[in-house]
Amino acid sequence: MKIQQDFILLIMNCQNYRYKAVHQKKTWLQTLTSKLIYYHVIGNDSLEKDFIFDNDDRVLWVKTCDDYNSLPKKVISAYQAINETFNYKFIFKTDDDQNLIKPQFLDTLINLLSRDNAYPIHYGGNVVDVPFAYLSQYYRIHPELPKHLPVYPTKYCSGRFYFLSHLAVIDLILRKNRIVDEFLEDYAIGFNLFEKLKMDMLDIKTDKYFQDYEDYPKQI
Repeated sequence: MKIQQDFILLIMNCQNYRYKAVHQKKTWLQTLTSKLIYYHVIGNDSLEKDFIFDNDDRVLWVKTCDDYNSLPKKVISAYQAINETFNYKFIFKTDDDQNLIKPQFLDTLINLLSRDNAYPIHYGGNVVDVPFAYLSQYYRIHPELPKHLPVYPTKYCSGRFYFLSHLAVIDLILRKNRIVDEFLEDYAIGFNLFEKLKMDMLDIKTDKYFQDYEDYPKQI
């Protein structure tokens, strides 16, 4: 029997940066509404199972590599783990380098998504419009990425924070084989999501609510 939990927050983390998760747990994660649970997501390709939930440490382990290029696979594997374990309405996604500077934001968003909307919202975040194809230059920041990495016309939500409905997650899981071959996680989600589920995207200026941590204390 699946666990009932309407709203779930997934935070992408990795073994090398566990201290970032610890810092988040000691700061803004303590302010979360009781309507929302969270897991830090870490990859481990030696797992015997596809995923393991550590509810004591609030970690979701998924059977993937734990490097940057495996992020699309890590994310879609985490969504599949949630889908197989919980009855949920929405998944929220963010990263371990993010600081929630306005904690009331998540409460407000949950209240908005809990309403009976005439036009259901399936996807939202800071919307990025890609009007024409181009070659990504993101390898200049992450040199492990391929230098020839085309980005095709689409709309997607920036990886700083976005949300997906239950229906959107199921749709993406059906396209898992395509997503795992991508390199840019947030783009991969928006590019592969069924267009009708993107018709009423909620555009959120997420930089008003989340900021990059500039410095992490490594000894906490």
